[in-house]
Formats: sequence, C-alpha cells, structure tokens
Amino acid sequence: MIDSRSRIAEAARRLAAAGVETPRLDARLLWEHAEKFSLAPRGGRGNDPVVLFESLLARRYAREPLAYITGRKEFWSLDFEVGPGVLIPRPETETVIEQALELLPDRFAPLRVLDLGTGSACLLVAFLKEFANARGLGIDSSDKARRYACANIARHGLAGRAEIRSGNWDEEIGGAWDVILANPPYIESADLLRLVPEARFEPLEAFDGGPDGLAAIRVVADAMARLLGGIGLMEIGAGESEDAAAVMAAAGLEVTRTARDLAGIPRVLAVRRAG
Repeated sequence: MIDSRSRIAEAARRLAAAGVETPRLDARLLWEHAEKFSLAPRGGRGNDPVVLFESLLARRYAREPLAYITGRKEFWSLDFEVGPGVLIPRPETETVIEQALELLPDRFAPLRVLDLGTGSACLLVAFLKEFANARGLGIDSSDKARRYACANIARHGLAGRAEIRSGNWDEEIGGAWDVILANPPYIESADLLRLVPEARFEPLEAFDGGPDGLAAIRVVADAMARLLGGIGLMEIGAGESEDAAAVMAAAGLEVTRTARDLAGIPRVLAVRRAG
C-alpha cells in the first residue's frame, strides 16, 4: 500500500525548500493528479502513481506553475483549461465580474459583450454564465491563447453564444458593445525580471505594459472610446489607478468607479463615454 501521507509531507518539505508559497497544498494536489491519471490505462495497463508524482513534483520544484502541470485553473468557481502560451487566470481578475454584477442588475438582459485580449476566455465565460441572454466575442492575437479560449467556450457549453476571433486591440472590430471587458498587460517592462519564478513560464506579452505600464491600457482605452455603447471594465495594476484614469479621460472616457480587489488594491476601472 502506498503511504500517500508521508509522500505528500516529504514532497511539501522539498517544495518549501524550493520557495513554493503553498507547498503542502501543491503537494497534495499533485498527488491527487497523479492518482487520477494513474488509473487511466496506457498500453494495456495503468501507470505507477509514485513515478508520475515524482515527475510532476520535479516540474513544480523547478517552479513551473501548478496550473500548467495539472492543465486546469479555477476562476469564478468554474474550471478552465490552461497551459503554456496562455495567461493563468488570477483571483484579482474576478473583481471584473463582481463589478459587472453590481453595475448590470438585469441578469437576463440581451447584452453584447466584447472581451479584448481574451486569453483563456475566463472573463468571457464567467460573464456569459452570469448573464443568461448575453452573447460575446473574444479577441486575441495569440494562436495558443485562442485554442484554449475555444476549448473553454466549448467546455462550458457556450459555443452558441460566444465567438473567438484573431485580432489585436487596436484593429477595427466594429459595432457598439453594451459591455467591454479587458485585462491588458500592465507591468512596467523594467519590473518583468522581478516577477515570481512561476510567471516566467507564462507568455511575456501578457505582462509587459511597456516602459510605464500603460502602453496596452492606452490602446484599450482608444478601442473602448470607439466601440463602447455601455460600460467598460478594465483591470489595472497596483498603483496605476490615477494614471490609468488620466489615460481614459484623454481617450474621451469617464471613470465612474474604481473597484478594489480582496487585498484592498484598486484593481478595476469602470468607464463610459464622457458626457
């Protein structure tokens, strides 16, 4: 019989020594993942969970993100498929959906929603799950990200209500959208080397906001000013709320609310056309 408790405890000690922030949790989840996949027969027989666990553990020891190793990440209590080439959904991004629910009380409104830089489509999927009659379009320039986005749209049964399309924020999309969602890159280029080791496995372009962290925010602001027919919700970086609001004003948008995440950091700007 495999002594899973002692193996998890030893793995947690090794992960802690490597600097992993949640070593016990990660070790337990990796063991559960190894057990699950050891039950799947390959070549006519199952796999050894201990061998699989050690291979997974080695990847986490090297600080590869847990979500990439398991291929899954929870967001808004929903399960998303993720992997190399797509930004991993983060808890602070849920603030965007929280604000949507506060600002749009009619959960059955036939809203048209545009998700700029959709990535895994976590924002688009979560929004459509909350607003039963909404329909959406997710835009992303990355082939890898779009593949994950399409998989997650299908995974959550939203293929009839959502489309994923190749494109950039500043390309002509057309139409007037009731809601525009965006989580653009907002980290200053000089700070990229200070990212936690796990983030270095993720696509750099998903973090790099240019010299002042506002390059992508400017592009998104211009797109919102052109396309917005209702409200826009955009995630911003810590300490950027005033500068990002100034960018919005320069684009002809009015910030109606600045929402804080669970850590108390101003995280989301709600905007509309000025006047």
